[in-house]
Amino acid sequence: MNLLRDADLIYGRLLPVEAPHLVARYNRALEAFGLPAVTLERFEIDRTGFSPQVAEALGDPHYLDPNAVNRRFVILTPAQIELPVVHTAFSNTSQLMFEFMSRNARAIHALTIKDVIYGEIEDTVSKVEDIEDLLSINQVEFRVLSAEDLLGKAAELGRLVDRLKQEPDAWRDTAMLERMVALARETGDIRENALVPDQVIFRHAAYWTSHFGGVYVFVDPDVTTVISDPAAPGFRRSRPWQVSYLPIRDAGRVFDFLLKTGRVELPRASWIEGSGYLDHRADMAVRDLVRRTDPQADPARIDPVWLQTWVHRNAEQVRRDGVYPFLNAARREIAQLGRLAVDEMAPLHRFLVVRAAPDHPDAWLVNRLISDFVPSDVVSRYVFNKQGFYADYAALAPAWRAHVVALLKSAYLKDKAALRARLYGLSD
Repeated sequence: MNLLRDADLIYGRLLPVEAPHLVARYNRALEAFGLPAVTLERFEIDRTGFSPQVAEALGDPHYLDPNAVNRRFVILTPAQIELPVVHTAFSNTSQLMFEFMSRNARAIHALTIKDVIYGEIEDTVSKVEDIEDLLSINQVEFRVLSAEDLLGKAAELGRLVDRLKQEPDAWRDTAMLERMVALARETGDIRENALVPDQVIFRHAAYWTSHFGGVYVFVDPDVTTVISDPAAPGFRRSRPWQVSYLPIRDAGRVFDFLLKTGRVELPRASWIEGSGYLDHRADMAVRDLVRRTDPQADPARIDPVWLQTWVHRNAEQVRRDGVYPFLNAARREIAQLGRLAVDEMAPLHRFLVVRAAPDHPDAWLVNRLISDFVPSDVVSRYVFNKQGFYADYAALAPAWRAHVVALLKSAYLKDKAALRARLYGLSD
């Protein structure tokens, strides 16, 4: 993974932690979790406080996620809200952290001036053993602690202030007044500096999880839909009146679900022609076909002219594969009719010509699911499905790894927001 790291394609945009007092605070949080302190003088963290360097030092990539549920977090600074989440078993961990940090920004700012915030994103299960355990998670609660117990001291001071206001003779209690002064020296004026988070409970909506080889859960008003390998424990076992189960390899049924629930945008000229979406898919498909069928090809030489020449020289191979001719025909049909009739396509081909409805709340998750059916599109895989991308990348030959890195650097890293807006209609 060194090539990915050097190109900022893995563990990119993390926050350096090198100030001695911040390193010490982070170690206090680790010790509170029952983990050993690390001797690192510098490391980097993501939004949740996960650090790849700390994970390596501890020999445990799951040190903040020991059971892949009830995720731990460490907050050293409010600036973490701007960071990505690079290690998680649930796709919505990043959004939950963002909501928690947004809703409690004042408290987090005040607390992290003097202390480190740590805790767990708690839900109703301590271990996931089957799909029913996942479905039982309707909401999560942030259990928040601080190493110097500023949270506890602020809560105690608040209770004493209330007592002073409500009990007529409380001002005569010298010991209580002295305790209030001592607490105020540590917490400051809690009327101005809110130290206790206002909102700690959040809804657990649609998500992907790494459990059982990957499970998608979509929530609609009348039904919850689970998309996974049918071999996953608990698949189709309970609540058939509330839960719909779809095998993830059944492209037709999965597509029908996305279409009927308004989660995909059908291929129409209004967005297809301006986005270059089909051109992008065709380019990705040919590159992947070269990789799979031409062991003599040098990926370092690949450019648009080289690819076009390869297509002409390998016309029969291209025809048998079918994807490139299909996409060319789709472009012609869009130009002539302004739309495509997806119901006349093979189920897998449908995923080549649609994207998630940009305005749907589940747009990022749907694009991730679409990428599972179009693994040839390494750009979409990287943007929406990094776990899948990293697994694909690990299986590539070294020359093709270099090719993929160069492609992502030129196609995506130069302007991420512009590419997401153009191809997928997504705004940041």
